Amino acid sequence: MPCCGALCQYETNKLVRIQSVRLGSLKWSLNATILLFICMVLLWNRKYQEIDLVVSSVTTKVKGVARTQLPGVGDVVWDVVDYSGPAQEKNSFFVVTNVIVTKNQKQGKCPEVPPKDGLCRSDKDCERGSWDQHSHGIKTGSCLKFDVLRKTCEVSAWCPIESRTNPPRPALLAAAENFTVLIKNNIRFPAFNYIRRNILPEMSKDYLRSCQRSNDSLCPIFRLGDVVREAGDKFSEMAVEGGVIGILIKWDCNLDRLTQRCLPRYSFIRLDEKESNRTLYPGLNFRFAKYNTVSGAEERTLYKAFGIRFDVMVFGQAGKFSFTQLIIYIGSTLSYYALTTVMIDWLIGTSCYSAEDGQIYSKKKVESVTDKQKCVLCVSYVDERHVRLVKRSQKKSLQHVKPTSVRRHKEDGGHLRAAVCLLQPGIAVETDAPDHKPASDPELRLRPPAWCKCGHCAPSSLPQEELCCRWSDGACVASSPPFERLVLRRPLLEAVLLYRDPLSSPPAGQGRAAALRHCAYAQYISWRFGVPPDDAQPAIPSCCVRRVREEYPSPDGQYSGFRPAKMASMQACANGEL
Repeated sequence: MPCCGALCQYETNKLVRIQSVRLGSLKWSLNATILLFICMVLLWNRKYQEIDLVVSSVTTKVKGVARTQLPGVGDVVWDVVDYSGPAQEKNSFFVVTNVIVTKNQKQGKCPEVPPKDGLCRSDKDCERGSWDQHSHGIKTGSCLKFDVLRKTCEVSAWCPIESRTNPPRPALLAAAENFTVLIKNNIRFPAFNYIRRNILPEMSKDYLRSCQRSNDSLCPIFRLGDVVREAGDKFSEMAVEGGVIGILIKWDCNLDRLTQRCLPRYSFIRLDEKESNRTLYPGLNFRFAKYNTVSGAEERTLYKAFGIRFDVMVFGQAGKFSFTQLIIYIGSTLSYYALTTVMIDWLIGTSCYSAEDGQIYSKKKVESVTDKQKCVLCVSYVDERHVRLVKRSQKKSLQHVKPTSVRRHKEDGGHLRAAVCLLQPGIAVETDAPDHKPASDPELRLRPPAWCKCGHCAPSSLPQEELCCRWSDGACVASSPPFERLVLRRPLLEAVLLYRDPLSSPPAGQGRAAALRHCAYAQYISWRFGVPPDDAQPAIPSCCVRRVREEYPSPDGQYSGFRPAKMASMQACANGEL
């Protein structure tokens, strides 16, 4: 069954090989550098391993005792039950460092502590039963003296109301700096079914009683003062208003047999924004009370406790060799070698390399294809020394289209080769063929188109054919002796065709005229354009096309047009393939 369509086709990229010691050395140097970088990243970041994230649990145990002198209370000994505060959230613990005590509070009625802009003048200013978020109780409707100068609303509350807002300085429990905490961290990597804890198997009870962080970074017992110091703060200052400290435990585990290692690393950071909190709700505090009964009446001592909360956060990952991950990494890094091509192409295109070699390389590598809808035409006027590149317009005549760029005229040696061919002995060239020069239409010469500058152009309905041989008014190049000798002369055209294809037989009849006509077009292009740009199609002026067709007419009056090609034979010209 014959193969057809895209199923039986294979496409591959074009390869250009440059024989150069400099470029070859540069290529392998860049490739070696990229390979070294890839290997370093592979080993340093262990890209050959499968990665699993840590799952952990944390428990803490704080130890320490402190004695404080509380105003109105006296000497108080604080143990772990007193300063740990209420149950905190998961993976954290709280240590009280400072307190404000309000003693012997009872249920009753008393003046409210004067809030900001909350003073009263009479009972009308105190709405009975009302309260707001800053109130300590429910208003009774009476306005009482709070002190000599101020009057406030009476409230039903725990009296006397807490009146002090600023914590004592220095902190009453500054001795908490010497408290210690034991952190027990259990981790697991589910993908590898690997379990570990920060209290290592080789750690004994005697070790835990005596280990210190200053001597052993793996010691799981931490002095609170050292934790705050390593977080970049001072315990005595932070203890006044409190704050939040983060204890970070990072596990970076390599589970490969030859390089197995799985140990925790501890670091510390302050989590609350202490700078901005100096003016608005600074630190960390909460309230709790201790109740008792005196003479059958319930009393309480209110404590506003300031302290430091320690949040234990666990991060980590484990890696184990995986052939699949290795292949994926190698495949993803192969694209880095494209940097070598980009670098060398850039060097060839700059002044760092030979300009001539760079042009040759560009021609071999890059092939330009012009869109038919945006065809670029090449125009050469006889009264200018350069070549214009213009875009074909469907509405505007080619004579009036502005050029997109201008290029230098590049000479072609085709005419010299043709002249030498005429002088070669043994080449039979028909020289006695009668010249055919039909008379021109006198009315056409009297009425040239508006865009014509030489007076010999023929009108056309296609804008891309409305082109004169001149940019300014003057003599027509089609009437000049060089045009007759280099473009129209029959022996020269036959010699050129024979030079291109020496083994072909000259066509006869209509094919002969078409071959000579198309060869004349090619001769004009070689004469006036030299070597046309690869990305542009030469446009032959209307007067020159008309003169060639008068010299070598088509019997039926039909013309297929001319598109230049680098290689052409007489038979191709005869068939109209050009």
